[in-house]
Amino acid sequence: MFKKAVFPGKYIQGVGAIGQIPVLIDLLGKQGLILASPSVKDKVLPESGVDWLNRAIPIEVFCGECCEEELNRLSGTLAQTHADVLVGMGGGKTIDTAKIAADRAGIPVIIVPSIASTDAPCSGCAVLYSKDGVFDSVCYQKTNPAAVLVDVAIIAAAPTRFLVSGMGDALSTWFEARSCDRTQSANECGGYATTAGLGIAKLCYEILLTHGAAAKLASERHLVTPALERIIEANILLSGIGFESAGLAAAHSIHNGLTALAETHSFYHGEKVAFGVLVGLQLADTSADETEIIYSFCEDIGLPTTLAGIGLGNADRHKLMEAAEKACTPDQPIHHEAGVITPKKVLDAMLAADALGQKRSGHERNH
Repeated sequence: MFKKAVFPGKYIQGVGAIGQIPVLIDLLGKQGLILASPSVKDKVLPESGVDWLNRAIPIEVFCGECCEEELNRLSGTLAQTHADVLVGMGGGKTIDTAKIAADRAGIPVIIVPSIASTDAPCSGCAVLYSKDGVFDSVCYQKTNPAAVLVDVAIIAAAPTRFLVSGMGDALSTWFEARSCDRTQSANECGGYATTAGLGIAKLCYEILLTHGAAAKLASERHLVTPALERIIEANILLSGIGFESAGLAAAHSIHNGLTALAETHSFYHGEKVAFGVLVGLQLADTSADETEIIYSFCEDIGLPTTLAGIGLGNADRHKLMEAAEKACTPDQPIHHEAGVITPKKVLDAMLAADALGQKRSGHERNH
C-alpha cells in the first residue's frame, strides 16, 4: 500500500462566486447543464446576476432522491442537451446525483453547494439510495470533482443548523485521521495518509476551535465575516480532503450505527457524527483535558453531547446495542481504532459519553 491523497481539481470560494459558473463551463467543455435543487432554482439562480437563458445553460430540477430512477432520468437529459459539463447545485443529495451521473457519462462535474452541512462537495464518493430513501450503497467516482465553487453569500443565507452540523462532521476529521495514523490503517482512497492529509485534518480542527462560535453568530444574523469564511472552508475543503486523504474511524461508524434507530432520522449527519466523536473519545481513552475541550466546543455551538440530543433520551441498552452492533460490522472503519473494538465496548462508550454530557449539563438520569 502506498501513501495516497485526493483533491478536487479547483476550489473557488467567495461572495458572488456563482458568477464563475459560465467561465468554468467554458474552461471544461462546450455545453453545460445545471442540476439544481428546487430552492436553488427558485431563489438562488434568479438572484445570481447571471442570465442563464442567454448563456444557453439549461437548468434541470432535482427530483429529491439520489437513486437509480433519478440517475436514469438525468442521463436522458444529458444526452438530449448534448451537455459535456454537469453542474450540481444544492444540498447533499443533489450534489451526489450530479457526481454519479457525470462519472457514468464520463464528463467533468462542477459542484456548487448551497449549504455547508457536510464535507461531501470535494469528495470522490457519493451515497446512492432507493427511490424511497433507504441507503443502498456508496459509489466511488473515478476522480474528485473538476471544480468546487462555494458562494459564501448563499451559505450565509442558509439556516444556521446546517453550518453547525457541518462543524460536527468536520470535528471528526482530525480524530479519525489521528486514529488511522496511529494504527497505520488505510484512508478513504486506499492508501496511507500523506503528511499533507494529516496536516489539513489538524488545521481543520484548529480552525473549528478558534472560529466556530464566531461563525455561528455570523450565520445566525446572515452576515459574511472572516470567521464564517474560515468555517465554510473548514467544513467543505479541509474536512473533505482530510477525511478522504487521512481516513475514517469511530465517529463515522457510530453515525452509521445510529442511523439504524428511527428516532435519530430527524437529526442531521453532522449532529450524529459529533456524538460519534464523543463516543470515540471514550473508546480511545482520551485525556480529560482534551475531552473537556471537545465537550466545551460542542456545548458552545449547539452540537449534541447526550443521547437525548439525537432523539435517544428514552432508549434502553437493548435498543442502543442495535446501533453498537451495526457500528461494528466488519466493513466499518471503527476497526481503524487501536485494539479490538466490540459492540459491548461501543455500547459502554456511548453510555459513558452520554453520562458525561448529562453531568456537564447538570441533570443526570439513570439507565
